[in-house]
Amino acid sequence: MSLSEILLWITPWEPLPWLIGVFALTAACYGRGLARRRRARDILPAIAFFVGLASMYIVMQTYVDYYAQYMFFIHRGQHLILHHLGPFLIALSMPTAVLAAGAPRWLAGGLRWVAELPPIALAYRIVQHPVISAVLFVGLIYFWLWPAVHFTAMLSARDYWVMNLSMAVDGLLFWWFMLDPRRPGTTATTYSVGLRIIVLWAVMPPQIALGAYIALADHTVYDVYAVCGRAFPISPIVDQQLGGLITWIPAAMMSVVATLVLLRFGFRHEREPEHRAGPDRRKPAVVASESLSI
Repeated sequence: MSLSEILLWITPWEPLPWLIGVFALTAACYGRGLARRRRARDILPAIAFFVGLASMYIVMQTYVDYYAQYMFFIHRGQHLILHHLGPFLIALSMPTAVLAAGAPRWLAGGLRWVAELPPIALAYRIVQHPVISAVLFVGLIYFWLWPAVHFTAMLSARDYWVMNLSMAVDGLLFWWFMLDPRRPGTTATTYSVGLRIIVLWAVMPPQIALGAYIALADHTVYDVYAVCGRAFPISPIVDQQLGGLITWIPAAMMSVVATLVLLRFGFRHEREPEHRAGPDRRKPAVVASESLSI
């Protein structure tokens, strides 16, 4: 592949300067935090964080986004990364401590002030409630894949970006809630491992049902790709089947992977009292923010 072809691929199809700025600022703060902390234990979390961040950037601000608008199965892969894989890796890296160490004072102070505003704090507690979190997670998938809604979203630049950004934000909120490594009760939104596993398994059947319906349908469910034209010469049914399989299998399997992570958190919580003596015992939040084993 020539340099010109590489530059074409990484050039945003529909650039959003403010979004590029958010990605750049986040990466810079995390890199600065790593440089300040200089801890070997941050290496694995850093890999997870940058892979998650880069994957979300690639599907939103490179030519991948162009193909996602003209092929249904690429669109479903895009949303798999925005709603599942990318946020999962970012949440798994537990980046709070590193980001706090690298963020400028004005930024850290501003974000802390916004987070402590009563309406923001209340809204966060509501969306992080187990039932509401699960309903939002599955509900957004169904909403944007409702044929009439999907048709409109794919033909409207505004609705298209509302769709993608809502999936990314909801994914970050959901997996941040699911993969909180702290002991239950540490904060108002830190629930038990068992309850979070129940939520993870509760969101699986609706995703499986939707993906199976799309993959096994004997007719074209999403006509918008016939209107816009497909980027690759494959039949509409094959395109739809591939997209359905992506919605069906890997999306649901993320719950299985997250369950294994939560079980490890639970085992660690059970062992903690045995390995930490009284005067040396630190707050669970501090320990959680400083350690990660992938």
